[in-house]
Amino acid sequence: MKFRKLLFILTFSVFGGVFSQKQPILKGQVVNSGQAVPFASIQISGSDQGVAADQEGNFELALSQEKFTLLIQAVGFKSLKKELNQKELGDGRLQFDLVEDLLGLEEVVISATRNRLSKKKAPVIVNVLAPKLFRATQSISLADGLNYQPGVRVETNCQNCGFTQVRLNGLGGQYTQILVNSKPVFSALNGVYGLEQIPVSIIDRVEVVRSGGSALFGSNAIAGTINVITKEPVNDSWEVNSNFGFIDGKIPDRSVNINGSIVSEDLTSGVTLYGMFRDRNAYDANSDGFSEITKLINNSLGAKAFYRPNDNSRIGVDFTAIREFRRGGDHLEFAPQFTDITEELDHNTIFTGIDYALYNDAHTNDLNIYASVQHTGRGSYYGGLGGGRTAADSSAANNAFGTTKDLAFVAGTKYTHTYKNDDILTTGVEFQLNDTDDAIPGYNRVVDQKVHTYGLYGQYEWKPTEKFTALVGARLDHVDVNGFYTVQNIKRQSQVKQTVLSPRLTLLYNITDALQFRGGYARGFRAPQAFNEELHISSVGGEQRFVILADNLKSEFSNAYTASLNFTKEYNKLQTNLLVEGFHTTLQDPFTIVSTGASLPKGSILEESRNGAGARVTGLNLELSISPSSKLFFRAGATFQQSVYKEAQLLFEADEIFAGEQDVLLKDFERSPNVYGFLNSNWQVSETVGLDVTGSYTGPMIVPHVINPASGFIDLVNTEAFFDLTTKLTYHFDLTETLHVELSGGVQNVFDSYQNDFDSGALRDSDYIYGPNRPRTAFFGVKFGDF
Repeated sequence: MKFRKLLFILTFSVFGGVFSQKQPILKGQVVNSGQAVPFASIQISGSDQGVAADQEGNFELALSQEKFTLLIQAVGFKSLKKELNQKELGDGRLQFDLVEDLLGLEEVVISATRNRLSKKKAPVIVNVLAPKLFRATQSISLADGLNYQPGVRVETNCQNCGFTQVRLNGLGGQYTQILVNSKPVFSALNGVYGLEQIPVSIIDRVEVVRSGGSALFGSNAIAGTINVITKEPVNDSWEVNSNFGFIDGKIPDRSVNINGSIVSEDLTSGVTLYGMFRDRNAYDANSDGFSEITKLINNSLGAKAFYRPNDNSRIGVDFTAIREFRRGGDHLEFAPQFTDITEELDHNTIFTGIDYALYNDAHTNDLNIYASVQHTGRGSYYGGLGGGRTAADSSAANNAFGTTKDLAFVAGTKYTHTYKNDDILTTGVEFQLNDTDDAIPGYNRVVDQKVHTYGLYGQYEWKPTEKFTALVGARLDHVDVNGFYTVQNIKRQSQVKQTVLSPRLTLLYNITDALQFRGGYARGFRAPQAFNEELHISSVGGEQRFVILADNLKSEFSNAYTASLNFTKEYNKLQTNLLVEGFHTTLQDPFTIVSTGASLPKGSILEESRNGAGARVTGLNLELSISPSSKLFFRAGATFQQSVYKEAQLLFEADEIFAGEQDVLLKDFERSPNVYGFLNSNWQVSETVGLDVTGSYTGPMIVPHVINPASGFIDLVNTEAFFDLTTKLTYHFDLTETLHVELSGGVQNVFDSYQNDFDSGALRDSDYIYGPNRPRTAFFGVKFGDF
């Protein structure tokens, strides 16, 4: 009996002691200079253990290892890694002090590998345009803010309609893949006017990848990828923003933006709504009665929502509707057919998409299924009386009405697996459709084109050491082009079925903690089809200028090489970053537009898209960022490049009936300056006052200018250099804890660096436009809300 009692006491003592032992708890607070950092992520490296800090930065984390490495991350701050030992923790609450990421080097991006990761760890260079930059540059549309990155330049190509395109690393807009929420639904038709149609008020950020996007996002990403990511619902907020600009001190440009978000308390659902209204009057720079900047009315409305059915899945939906009217030419108060020249476009565009994400607890297996669609309906007018005809003989003017229907659809699935050594495998399949029907019945002008693309891609992110990462990938595309193109009595077609493999290799090597090397190669191609240049119609000599595909047009192929050094260093509190990036792209059978010098029976000038001689673009991007504190920031960049054909390229083909005119050839790329750059600086003078100074530089370039409207004969003009500087002053004050007001004012293009030799009159060459998109413009604005 005594033995049993003793055994019971011993057993209870042993097991009671075991069960009474508590799992060690790490108690901590995340701060920045003594101020709490809310909602930071705290994880134990190499495990799936982690928690999120509360609004005061406090957290408690159960420990299962005696020695461990703690990883703390928060938006806007540098990651903190700290090695700890349970025996050294004590019973108190530890403080972990984060340092602000003033240069944005650890921003999370998705365009580099199609997965979320830090910019600093991305094998390819990704530049991010954030709302702060758009505000500093007084940008209203996407076109206004893209210039402020190395290797990126936005240009306006038509006085009448304001056609814009973005050039990456010296290549034209048709070489750049523009994505909306990572989906390729921004079609060639959108590429004509879409950069100015997307308001910055709906944009969360824009991610720019120069060169080599073909393995991930499609064959047309030869120059690079621009990923427009719309605003996500993060917390409850609202904002109203109104801007007033006066072009040349007299022409009004008005806009109103509204944004609001609601997120549930348990963070399982949320929605953000946004809208914009813009009304800009036309501007005549040389007082000839014809506009250089179009009249524009834009109404945009959109929403983005998410729902989390459980901890391992997420459903996202986005929707954006854009209604835009633009008109240029003369006598804007008349119906278009009673003017000398009018280009008038009325767009109705819808972007919408849905995606479903499914993942395990550790996020080592992620499956994403998505579908997005864009539809544009457009009424157009390209024509007029032409300066020589009268209202009584207006049959030609009445021929210029047209309609367009454009559909872009993409659907696919992506699977990502993360291995224990942090290697990542990504595979996916994707289907793309672009259906364009563009018609001007009076001129029997038709673009009837369907492009089906079936894509299969895969990439492996190999990380054998902490210093080295290799990204190996390829995309297999089967492209089916079925296109019919007609201009009056000329008919062409493009019937292409082609399967192309586009490989990609990118390397990242951390030479030291401060110095990184990146290098890469990517192959791309473009199948014969109508791109944005072919879908744009301009005027010369009072007549339309149509572009049609040449017979037997061959596919264009590219090889792109990049290499860069990125040096990041902190000197006490001074954060610095220097990027030196070289690029070299070769083009085989590049598509080029040639003026044939031929006039068609009903009027209008014909141009052809033909295969040119091989070409190469070689250059260097430089970018320097400096920030001594959160109150002062400076970034500047420059691009030095050379864009040339292997042989002189035919731009104008002389016709025998015009005596004295000869073929015009050019070896350099037109509209491609050898030097261009930008600067962006912000000084937070006090808690309430801020000063932004931004600018862009465009060096001299060669621009074609039609000097004989009858034949289309051109002169090659060497332009001057331009420096477009913007200054903006803001004043912020709080009416209540939840109602804030910001007043702003400033001047765009302070030095009035603007083209001064525009063509005049009804016979002008509307494509002869270059330099900054507006003269000196004064502006002021007011913003209020809970921001």
